[in-house]
Amino acid sequence: MTTSPVNLQDLTKRIYAKAKEEPRHRFWGLYVHVFKPETLRAAYDLAKGNDGAPGMDGVTFEDLEARGVEAFLDEIGQELRDGAYMPSANRRKEIPKGNGKVRVLGIPNIKDRVVQGALKLILEPIFEADFSDVSFGYRPGRTQHDAIDRVKHGINRVHTRVIDIDLSGYFDNVRHHILLQKVAQRTCDPRVLRLLKLMLQANGKRGVPQGGVISPLLSNIYLHDVDKVMERATDTTKTRDFPNMTFVRFADDMVALVSTHPKFGRTEWLVTALMQRLTEEFTKLDVTMNREKTRLVNMDAGESFSFLGFDFKLVPRRPDGPPGKKPWTILQTPRTKKRSEVLDGVREVLSRYGSALPTREVIARINSRVRGWVNYFKYGNSSEAFGYVRFHVEKAIRRLLMRRLNKRGFGWKQWDDAFIYGRLRLFDGYRVARHVAAPLRSRYAT
Repeated sequence: MTTSPVNLQDLTKRIYAKAKEEPRHRFWGLYVHVFKPETLRAAYDLAKGNDGAPGMDGVTFEDLEARGVEAFLDEIGQELRDGAYMPSANRRKEIPKGNGKVRVLGIPNIKDRVVQGALKLILEPIFEADFSDVSFGYRPGRTQHDAIDRVKHGINRVHTRVIDIDLSGYFDNVRHHILLQKVAQRTCDPRVLRLLKLMLQANGKRGVPQGGVISPLLSNIYLHDVDKVMERATDTTKTRDFPNMTFVRFADDMVALVSTHPKFGRTEWLVTALMQRLTEEFTKLDVTMNREKTRLVNMDAGESFSFLGFDFKLVPRRPDGPPGKKPWTILQTPRTKKRSEVLDGVREVLSRYGSALPTREVIARINSRVRGWVNYFKYGNSSEAFGYVRFHVEKAIRRLLMRRLNKRGFGWKQWDDAFIYGRLRLFDGYRVARHVAAPLRSRYAT
């Protein structure tokens, strides 16, 4: 793949076009592009844009800016060129999951983030050309809401028998030799494979660390064959060109929805066949389905399932609705757990900064958390959840104001909404919106 000088954007588009045109082509000569100054600079800018805490070495972006970024990137480039680069172990950080368990994030040093980012910039267009339309997680030009729209589209097709799939510790159990074999199917550059192997082994004998820059791409590569199997199942089980199932995956969160439409007969056999096929594919990958959390859901019987933070359920349509429509509609509401999480975040801000910062600065930090939560959940039937969160956030701010006056209560009469939301500028953008999906098109396509 070594070519005459070309900028990074053109290079990745050329790689993508070649991969799309020749699905069996194995790329060589990629490594020289990883340590190019333009690639390293782009990887650094992406890492800095995401910010994040420092790794094991404690070095921050501010430290690097003070020392000189160009010298830092030149040093990385030289190490990669000489084959002397050795990644460091990640700093481990435990994030509570709300069920008494924790999710362990691996936070790389900035140097390792840059190298991972550079390798990702070169490898991603190859695998983007291969990835399935049923996969949405951590892919350029695709969002969680796009995945949710695909699920709703399936339900509207009366795909209302649902396999809600849960994997046990997926990221922690990725087998390195299987992953490297999958990458080697598309690249025969030994230095790329060596670099990737070093990255994986720096943090243990198996798994890809959550928090690594390249981990999302690797996790999608690992599950790609599952996507293709589900795509083939969709094609082969069609009835008169109407699909009898929908499969959607966002990273390790996935659902399969099977038709219950009376025109197409009984499809219970398909649920059983899909469960068996998924089990076979996960066994090949040494990935385990959590049998306790993997559920078979019958939406027609009033049961619900969760996907990407939302609960999905069928409810009767209003009798005064338009004629000729289905007798039900989809209710898409934020999970109670997600509502609790944002309020826990508000309490954390108040606990940490409530007595240390001016009121407006405390509110600015709360607004940042609440705004992000609302912007995600506004695409759904979220009015009730929004009202609940708004009330409790306002109540918490009023309690803060009263405590600063050494008084009890919440000051409902003392401060009106104009003061709380106008003068103090507490976030008040709790408005539901309709998600308008953009066409799904790779950014590498010309």
